[in-house]
Amino acid sequence: MARTLPLEGVLVADFSRVLAGPYATMMLADLGATVVKVERPDTGDDTRSWGPPWTERSSSYFESLNRGKRSLALDLTVEEDRRAAVELAGRADVLVENHRPGSLERFGLDYPALSAVNPGLLYVSITGFGSEQGAELSGYDFVVQAVGGLMSITGFPEGPPTKVGVAVVDVLTGKDAALGVLAALRQRETTGRGQRIEVNLLSSLLSGLVNQAGAFLATDESPERMGNRHPSIAPYETLRCEDAPLAVAVGNDAQFRRFTETLGLVWMGEDPRFATNADRVRNREELVAELENVLGARPAAAWQQRLQRVGIACGQVNDLAGAVRQAESLGLKPTVTPAGGAPGIRHPVEFSGAARARPTAPPSLGEHNEEVLAWLSRPDAPLSGPEPETSTPASERDVGIARTPWRP
Repeated sequence: MARTLPLEGVLVADFSRVLAGPYATMMLADLGATVVKVERPDTGDDTRSWGPPWTERSSSYFESLNRGKRSLALDLTVEEDRRAAVELAGRADVLVENHRPGSLERFGLDYPALSAVNPGLLYVSITGFGSEQGAELSGYDFVVQAVGGLMSITGFPEGPPTKVGVAVVDVLTGKDAALGVLAALRQRETTGRGQRIEVNLLSSLLSGLVNQAGAFLATDESPERMGNRHPSIAPYETLRCEDAPLAVAVGNDAQFRRFTETLGLVWMGEDPRFATNADRVRNREELVAELENVLGARPAAAWQQRLQRVGIACGQVNDLAGAVRQAESLGLKPTVTPAGGAPGIRHPVEFSGAARARPTAPPSLGEHNEEVLAWLSRPDAPLSGPEPETSTPASERDVGIARTPWRP
């Protein structure tokens, strides 16, 4: 049986820009949805100009978020373009936007207006701080990392609050938005109705703080920066070896005994200071001193090899080049290069019974205006969706997308 794409036939109107929204819609495109990205003429998505580094077509930032999409350049202040945008939204299964709350109303692109003509529409709004009291606040990942508490627990105690090295709040929010779409698509199958889905950066960050947020709620005390250490587990940190640090994660007492036996420190498993995880957390400084005294006699690579043989989770600190090489060495196929585009990181989900979408290069600004506008002008004309990576004969699958508002 031919493997189809999980979201084959789903049309996404992407009115978002920068990171969280485009990341969500790229995830949907990777799963087989047809994504039409609506951009401003002349400038397009802000990230088209966020370089260096640059690729042959655009900035690497833009290309990392926009493969598999069509670009439709529309000026919403021009009546003809506005009508095209409303028509696109009227035929879409999903609309994703991250404009300031209320700003799309004057174009007839707000949820009440669109749901009246397309009752099956799933309308996804991504904001920084929600649509109530925080509606007027600008939301950028960096600021949300600060006000949302993430910086306060990132970095070393003696250093300043520090952001994570990637816009992780935007990524979390994009994944939450994509998850919300999948859940709403499933619910629409039974209710026959669309709905509005709201996601905001601050709430996604707080949800992503998991155990640290739980610790605060349990104690009413805010966690503090601990560098590479874990607040509840030891040893679970980087430890100094002869030449470089080694990340070591010992999750239970049985693992700790194997760990110390491999290091020739059998006595530590019976020492009352270190016998249980709670003991080790209380006596972390003494624990680390004993461990690093032994680890410092050999290179990190030698310890990694020995410890992994006995099932201890550990690894050297890679740069990104090393991380990609390691993923490749494990057969994970971490990258994908669309025809005519720059390499990107492959969608991380594997399916045994579904195909991946064949990647296409991120679009140039307005690249698909003629194609999409022609489709909008002819209600019965098809707009083909993504191709599976493994080609399937057209006779065995429906490559067209919904051309009228969805009905159950």
